[in-house]
This record gives sequence, structure tokens and C-alpha cells, in this order.
Amino acid sequence: MIKVDVSNVISEVEIEKYQSKVTEINKMIDDRSGAGNDYLGWTTWPKDYDKEELVRLLKDAKYVRENFDVLVVAGIGGSYLGAKCALDALKGLKGSDKPEIFFMGQTFSPNYTHQVLEYLKDKNFAINVISKSGTTTETSIAFRLLKDLLEKKVGKEKARKAIYAVTDKEKGALKTLCNNEGYSTYVLPGNIGGRYSVLTPVGLFPLAVAGVDVKAMLQGSLDALNDLDNDDLKTNIAYRYAVSRDYMYRHHRPVEMFVTYEPQMSQLSEWLKQLFGESEGKEKKGLLPTSATFSTDLHSLGQFIQDGSPLLFETIVNIVNPELDVVIPSDKDDLDGLNYLAGKTLSYVNQNAFKGTLKAHQEDGGVPCNIITVDKLDAYNLGYLFYFFMRTCAMSAYLLDINPFNQPGVEIYKKNMFHLLGKKGY
Repeated sequence: MIKVDVSNVISEVEIEKYQSKVTEINKMIDDRSGAGNDYLGWTTWPKDYDKEELVRLLKDAKYVRENFDVLVVAGIGGSYLGAKCALDALKGLKGSDKPEIFFMGQTFSPNYTHQVLEYLKDKNFAINVISKSGTTTETSIAFRLLKDLLEKKVGKEKARKAIYAVTDKEKGALKTLCNNEGYSTYVLPGNIGGRYSVLTPVGLFPLAVAGVDVKAMLQGSLDALNDLDNDDLKTNIAYRYAVSRDYMYRHHRPVEMFVTYEPQMSQLSEWLKQLFGESEGKEKKGLLPTSATFSTDLHSLGQFIQDGSPLLFETIVNIVNPELDVVIPSDKDDLDGLNYLAGKTLSYVNQNAFKGTLKAHQEDGGVPCNIITVDKLDAYNLGYLFYFFMRTCAMSAYLLDINPFNQPGVEIYKKNMFHLLGKKGY
């Protein structure tokens, strides 16, 4: 279902040169002996997850789906990007299913926050708050606002039955509040960092509320685990992709552009930018992850990609068979000259746009391109992709001799912001 072609980026001879290092790192991942090893719980999560917790999660998700107009997810970074990515990818950009799902806590924007709160005043809504600590500023502000609105609308007792938290198993401000108030609570495992958490209740609860088959997603990730937990560079597509990235970085292509031809996949690129950017961007190392959606961005960035500074390589996620399609009609006057396409589907046009652009960028523009081909986008394949990219990221970071699981640079802006806001101790 998923194929990876790195042949335009790195030769088989160069791939083979990485084998001994990949073998060493793969053992380090499996033994959990490398930097940041306390956060490798995601590697075996598809087989280790709490089956009883999933049953409870699915029951609660069904209750929310049947009793509320809106679910508001309060979270930031990995606590919202994975779910948003999967919802867009699987449900489309304008899903008609109930309940509607909104996101808060991922921005300080007063305009956005005010608009969501105003919309919720006339809606029967539930809250899904996601924070390991319960003190993440964006999320905590959003949750305070949402809880205040909900309690004023329905009272404290009913509000308790409409709040679902994903947080630390034992400690933290949010866990304490959940214990005091009796909110339904799911565990964000202590050995899984936020950007690796999409297959935990962080992503699974809102996805289950939306009607996504999360069991199929977990099965896809389990099959990926079974396929990719080995060091064989001839067959392991995650590690082949990882070494292609490392090769580009070391050969003066410091920018990776994630490309899709489906607008509803643009949030996958956002998830990838956090996964790779926050995992690798340390010690003045790492590729800069960026993204584009074609053919839209060919009319804005296409000129630079084709003829501009040779800084980047592309990683294209190509969905071959879309869930929905449109047939182009015939027109008797044919003033637009499109009758040569009459009876063709837009998927046919889109695939040829992909092929034509690939030829232009690779052959004429000299832009190296990785191609990740997905037969169709469903919950199973998306689960496989999530695990595939996480395994790739761990290998890529360790090839750079970087800890893939910390983010020391993120804390600096927070300290400055807290000082300016007058928080005690800053």
C-alpha cells in the first residue's frame, strides 16, 4: 500500500555506506540506550497500548458523538497537530458529520478565540483538553475560558460530564484538577513526547468522536512496526528515507519541502514540520522542513523551485486513488479548449500534473525528489504513515548525533514571554 522511492536523491551505493551506522542506531533504538531514551515508548505503542483504556475511550467518544453539537479540542503542538492532520485527511476540509470539531489553545489570537467562544454560546459543546502538565500557557488559557463558558451555560455538575482530559497518569496541575472535579481522564504516557503522541489518546479521542476507525489506524501502525523494526537498508523504507535525508543535508541541500497534491493533506505537512523541525533542529544542525500544496503553490513557488537557489529537495506524498472524484463534462462550444479532457476524471488530471511536475523539477530543474506513494488514504494507511515518519525521524536525528526527543530551544521564548507578562520567577 505504501512505497518509497529515493532513487533520485541517493544511489544504492551511497545507501549501502550507511548500513553499519544504521545497524548501530537501530539497536540503540530497540535497546533504548541512546539520547532521550526515556521517550521511546512510541516505538512499541501499537502493540503495548492499554486495550481496556481504548474500550473506555470508544465508549466516551460515542457518548460525545451522540449528545453534543461540538467538541472543542484544547491543545498545542503535538497535542493538536496529529488529530487536526488526521481529521482533515480522512474527513475532508469541510466535513458534514456531527459533532463539529474545533481547536483552541494552539494560538493566543484574540480574534480567533473570540470567534470560537461566540460560536459556542449557542451550541451544546464538550471539551477535550490535552496537556501533560496542565500549565502550557496557550492551552491553559483556552481551557479556562472554555470551562468558564461551559459552567455558566449548563452548571458545574453537567459540565463535569462534558469535559474529557488527556494528561499525565499521576501528576500535574491538570491531573489534580481532574481528580478534584471527576473529569473523565485518559493517559498521555510519560515515555511518549507530544509530537510522537498522535496514536495515543491525544489523537485517538477526537478522531473517535469524529467517527474515524481508530482500531484500523492502530492496526496500520502495528503493521508498520512489524515491517520497520529492522536494520535492513535494502527493504526498510523508513530507514532508506532517513538516509536520503541525511545525504541531502550533508550534500548542501539544507531544506526539505514536503509536497502533496491534495489540500486536505496540507495538515500532514504541518505535523511533519513539527516532527522533524523540533526533533532535529538543535546544535545548529538539521534540515529546515517546509511545505507546499501542488498544483496551487506551483503558481507561487513553482518558479523558485524550478530555477531558484538550489537549496531544497522535495519529499512528495502522492495519493494515487482518492476517495472522491469528479468527471470533466463536454461543452459544445469548447471556448476554453478543454474538450480534449471531456470524460476524464480530475484524479487523472492531478496524477498527470504530478508526473509532469516531477519530470520538470527532477530533469530540468535538478531538484532531488523522494516519492512516497500511497494507494489510498484511509485510517489504516494513515496509521502506517504516522509510524513510518516517526521511525524515520528517530533514525534521522540519531544520524545527526542529535537527541530526537527534547526541545531546549522552545523554552527560551517562553521565559522571555513570561518575564514580559510579569509571571513570578521570570
